[in-house]
Amino acid sequence: MTRQSDRDANHALRARFDDVVSQYERLRSGLDDMQERLARMAVTAESPDGMVRATVGPRGQLIDLKFDPDVYRRHDPDELARTILRTVEKAVAKTTDQVQELVGEFLPADSGASRFLRDGNFGSLLSRQDRIMREAGDDDDR
Repeated sequence: MTRQSDRDANHALRARFDDVVSQYERLRSGLDDMQERLARMAVTAESPDGMVRATVGPRGQLIDLKFDPDVYRRHDPDELARTILRTVEKAVAKTTDQVQELVGEFLPADSGASRFLRDGNFGSLLSRQDRIMREAGDDDDR
């Protein structure tokens, strides 16, 4: 009976291992695709009056800025500067949403990496490991 139990346990472990390897291979092949899609990402936002258009890349870096020719007649320099800043911020927010959506295709929503993309908190990257270490410490105290 023990031998059969051992075989059953070994089969179950092997099946779980095969599943984990399969998930890793899907994730790994998907990461190459995700990296290519990120490299091509460019998101544009326009000011409410249509005078300013800002385009940013996947990390929120400004890659293009266009003005309507009438912008200098309709805005004073300070107002134009504020409009530019708000338009770039809007493009960055749209980019962040698109990057999160793209990453969400490959990583679980509750993963540390996904949370880091949402909140920018480096603690999110290690939250799972922190929890494991706390639990291990609690076990040692017993």
